[in-house]
Amino acid sequence: MFKYLWMVTQDLFITVVLTALMHAVLSRLFGRRARLFHGIALGTGVLASAALAAVKFNTRLIISSRWNHTIYAVVLGLTLAILILTPLFGRRENRPFRTGGVLLCTAGSLLSATLIFYSLPGVLLYPFSFNTMGQGYLSSYYLVRMAGWLGALVLLLILARLLYVCALSVRRYGAVPLLLNTGLLSFAVYCFGRFFVPWVNRAKWLRWPVKYTDAAWGWIGDWMMFTANHAMLFIWITAAAAVLLAVLLFRQGTVIREPYDNPAQLRKLKARNRHWRRAAAGLLACVALCAVILTAVKTNDTKQVELSAPEAYTVDREAGVILVPMEDVSDGHLHRFEYKTDKNINVRWIVVKKPNSAAFGVGLDACEVCGNAGYFERSGQIICKRCDVVMNINTIGFKGGCNPIPMPYEVRDRNLIFRLSDIVAGEKEFR
Repeated sequence: MFKYLWMVTQDLFITVVLTALMHAVLSRLFGRRARLFHGIALGTGVLASAALAAVKFNTRLIISSRWNHTIYAVVLGLTLAILILTPLFGRRENRPFRTGGVLLCTAGSLLSATLIFYSLPGVLLYPFSFNTMGQGYLSSYYLVRMAGWLGALVLLLILARLLYVCALSVRRYGAVPLLLNTGLLSFAVYCFGRFFVPWVNRAKWLRWPVKYTDAAWGWIGDWMMFTANHAMLFIWITAAAAVLLAVLLFRQGTVIREPYDNPAQLRKLKARNRHWRRAAAGLLACVALCAVILTAVKTNDTKQVELSAPEAYTVDREAGVILVPMEDVSDGHLHRFEYKTDKNINVRWIVVKKPNSAAFGVGLDACEVCGNAGYFERSGQIICKRCDVVMNINTIGFKGGCNPIPMPYEVRDRNLIFRLSDIVAGEKEFR
């Protein structure tokens, strides 16, 4: 759940903020016609994204690196056009929708559609990569992940709506295009760094002996690495623009500057200011929640879980068995064991006593779905390290899904008996 919550938020945050600000700027500049024109562009971007996602899912025709190379070039060109056209035709509100307005509106609409087309297809494909553990799309495994995916989309839609309301309500119109252009310029800087990655990868085709370390590329190579290693920086710059807009509107909503003739007009002005403050507070709350998701939630979800150390056991090489005392593994917790084979391969297996039963769940510390990532215990639950799926302890020892690969054992003289031949047979899972 948390994985897709932060992944969708990270993938779409910049796009959502910039397109919402663009919609507000064009609406304030040129009115209903520009708003309709930009809305059609947004819908076209969504439909094109769905079509691209379908092509990616069903074919191998799309090479993402080359595709993104073209998108980066388009973003850079359109951003440059907007930065030039905004001072010429976007300095004040309610301008006539003439040649200059048409050019600015077209550039802004194309850029918004391009941003959606760049970021949305991958997000639309996430539900098709959820691990259902062989239990279908109505299983808890799938629905939990879908909840994270949908939750992020709902949060971003609310953020977009509040951002649009705030951008329309701020009296200082000049602040809105300034914040928009700051966000666009920030993302253009990121695109400029990423633009050269596929270019360098195709350098051999161009017969240029180029490598990332070549001095000829100088600061371009350094900038490529900077944008790759600091992608979150550009998200925070965009988030700062949204926060500043909310602060401006909140301050605007704390005082009444307009004259009024009677208490009814005063109440109306107070209600309007409350609406502004609530919209600003809601925007701040959404940005703060996104920040928590992209920091604390992401960090907690991606942190590496250290597997517990292997426990001791007795080896009877004459009998070709390993003995584990039952009292050592009867506490209901996960116990891990490891044996180094003659081929110098460490084979791990786990043992856990099943609740309300005298039986034990025994299996290799690996599964057919996630490989040898292993399992760990958290709050009394056995969890796959790779996919974070919670195991049903009663099914450990049975084949299927993300369950540990079953390993035979015997109970004799208050010991669990494991044959060395069975352990060695598990070598292939840990190579």
